[in-house]
Amino acid sequence: MLISATLSKPCKNVEQILGKKYIKVKLILSQKETGAYRIDFFTEKQAFRKFFTQSETEQFLAEHMGKTFRNVVKRTETEEITILTNRHGEIKELKKPLLHTAPQATLENNRCKNYILKEGEPIPFLVRLGVTNKDGTVLSKRYDKFRQINRFVEFIKDIIPTVIKLREEEKRPLSKEEPLKIIDFGCGKSYLTFAVHYYLSCIETIPCKIIGLDLKEDVIKTCNALAQELNAENLKFIRGNIETFNIEENRPDIIITLHACDTATDYALFNAIKAGTKAILSVPCCQHEINKELDNITFSEDSPFASITRYGLIKERFSALATDAIRAELLEESGYNVQIIEFIDMEHTPKNLLIRAVKTLPHQTSKAVCAKRKDSLLNALGAEQTLNALLKTSLKSLY
Repeated sequence: MLISATLSKPCKNVEQILGKKYIKVKLILSQKETGAYRIDFFTEKQAFRKFFTQSETEQFLAEHMGKTFRNVVKRTETEEITILTNRHGEIKELKKPLLHTAPQATLENNRCKNYILKEGEPIPFLVRLGVTNKDGTVLSKRYDKFRQINRFVEFIKDIIPTVIKLREEEKRPLSKEEPLKIIDFGCGKSYLTFAVHYYLSCIETIPCKIIGLDLKEDVIKTCNALAQELNAENLKFIRGNIETFNIEENRPDIIITLHACDTATDYALFNAIKAGTKAILSVPCCQHEINKELDNITFSEDSPFASITRYGLIKERFSALATDAIRAELLEESGYNVQIIEFIDMEHTPKNLLIRAVKTLPHQTSKAVCAKRKDSLLNALGAEQTLNALLKTSLKSLY
């Protein structure tokens, strides 16, 4: 039985035949409708979805396989069949058995079912930001962004119960008068800011107040206009610097920072710690600080870092990992339970580590142990790190 098929390499007159300049067609056996296939038609900028019966699917393949589309890959329960057509119309068919492979249709449909923001359901902010069309179909070039948004919403979903519990322990349960407060430092175009607001307000119906902060005035203006257009209550964007932001006036429950460049992440984390923020979600970016410091240090040949610092790319990646390890230790030392999680697949971006920190009572790890590990690494490298320096300065000011 046919499970899936992908048709690619369209002929020159594909637009005349099918009505649009499709570059690929993908069909999958539907898990929702028995005997039906879900068909996705892709142009360079859009994706269109239809559902065909089995007979309609067979007819479509007979008419267009090897003709309208020169390359076709079909999967059944037992084999993969590749059909190649050259410019002279000669067809070559290759077959490969599939051993112990789950049907592709089942895998794809299960993956879609796990999304919090469902594909095929029109969500206003996704439509306006160009991630989906008006029918809720994800545009062909925006699947990575769609997956990234859903992945981040999953992280938010995971921490909400703990944040609510911490608020209740403070005898400050969530209400319209005392909503969940979130700040997104370096919000940029605010895909994730709008996603978090939609998830909390429209799916979980949790009262929330969200502020997006960014340095670019045009970005802030655009985001505020979109928030107003979407009637997104208690969502606003302000122009400001992470380093000088007055965190005491806002006292957020959650701080988000996605790709705040270099030490901007440190200032965001410092603000979060200083405000006693209950949860932090941070995806660091461009960790240059330690990498630059290592340029001025010569390690002896018997140093464990000698080989690492010989090669620029390795030194850069090591410095980034060391920076995030130090940040994690400092957050643990400050009373947070910390996890380092893969944000999205490495194939999409190397900047894919997310630091998730949630306040814990009682603290799970000895602060002294965290401090010892962190200091040991910094001393061995002969380097300093901004978050560490900020916290030391802050601690001294208390005495």
